[in-house]
Amino acid sequence: MEIKQFASAGTTESSDILISLAIHDQEEIIIELDSNVEKQFGQQIRQLIKETLEKIGISSAKVTAIDKGALDCTIEARTLAVAYRAAGTNGKLDWQVIHSWNN
Repeated sequence: MEIKQFASAGTTESSDILISLAIHDQEEIIIELDSNVEKQFGQQIRQLIKETLEKIGISSAKVTAIDKGALDCTIEARTLAVAYRAAGTNGKLDWQVIHSWNN
């Protein structure tokens, strides 16, 4: 999957995360994280975002995440939503790919 445009998903409300995704000119995923729980869970949040993007075929992106105590399932859902928006899929999701790693 290729990032074609800037996109964001989520909110800065309590227990949520706002994730923005932009095109990156190098073959790497860069994650900038602002979180109240950075010391305890920062590495885990970054790893979950990176793994989720890689599972749907994104290997190059600039990610900005503002975390307000989101659970892993919320982080994963927001990451998927922003990735599909940034790829310009217009709501056409490959549910088989999404579903396959949860089994």
